[in-house]
Amino acid sequence: MPELPDIEDYRAALQARLVGNVVAKVRVTSFALLRTFDPPVDALHGQVVTEIRRMGKRLVFVFGDHVDADGAAEPLFAVLHLMIAGRLRWEAYGAKVPGRIGMAAFDVTAPDATPVGTLILTEAGTKRRASLHVVREDDLGDHDRGGLEVLDASRDEFAAAITTTNRTLKRGLTDPTILSGIGNAYSDEILHAAELSPVARTQQLDDDELTRLYEATVAMLTQWTQRLRDETGDGFPGKVTAFRDDFATHGKFGEPCPVCGTSIARISYADKETNYCPGCQTGGRLLKDRSLSRLLKDDWPATIDEAEAG
Repeated sequence: MPELPDIEDYRAALQARLVGNVVAKVRVTSFALLRTFDPPVDALHGQVVTEIRRMGKRLVFVFGDHVDADGAAEPLFAVLHLMIAGRLRWEAYGAKVPGRIGMAAFDVTAPDATPVGTLILTEAGTKRRASLHVVREDDLGDHDRGGLEVLDASRDEFAAAITTTNRTLKRGLTDPTILSGIGNAYSDEILHAAELSPVARTQQLDDDELTRLYEATVAMLTQWTQRLRDETGDGFPGKVTAFRDDFATHGKFGEPCPVCGTSIARISYADKETNYCPGCQTGGRLLKDRSLSRLLKDDWPATIDEAEAG
């Protein structure tokens, strides 16, 4: 699932291509994608894009004033959630939507109707989880999960948020109602950098551990956001993935830890997996799946959909 650094990479690329331009037409080819009917998706046709926002793991397309049936002007918003397998491509204007994985296309022109390009949404796999909502301003808040934006927060604000409930650190970091934009991949990297166990409890951290967790969270999100932007440059993000060569732990099961050389271990439960370094994070102890099954059942979401619902 694209997380904060990936979404920010998309947001910057979309901002450069869409803001000030017009969505001439939206071509939705998957009935599973569009989750709203009022306003209709064709209300976006001919609308100027004024801003691209990130809301947690969602992209929000902000449009200029739309005139409704009563003649009143109101801004419109298209809220796109890519979920696990949704990805974006930037293609030549009018590009065909791929048959098997294609979900939608947004044809974009300049204000004078000169073609600019087409944004295509794809989703791999058979489960259609990606969603598009077209909403008015009064309904926009329904899509905000309420989690703290860590990069805008102080250490004390972060500590207050993460200790609101007594969760495992893994769940506390990835719960979108607690912290915004962090998922399975970057939580593994954050916990490794902070030298903390994924199953330590949030309300049992001392001040030093809370500071380490805060600093590691800010560092990981900042460094990877900048790194992805540097790699993309003026192009469009082409490799949005949860598995990166330079990650320390996530997706590295069985490989040596880059810090201490201990083999990276994992905890698996349902369709979730956590990677960690026993040497750096758990005092050399392996966390056994079976002995943790009850803890994970009580504290971790059983499915991706449940995780996103908070």
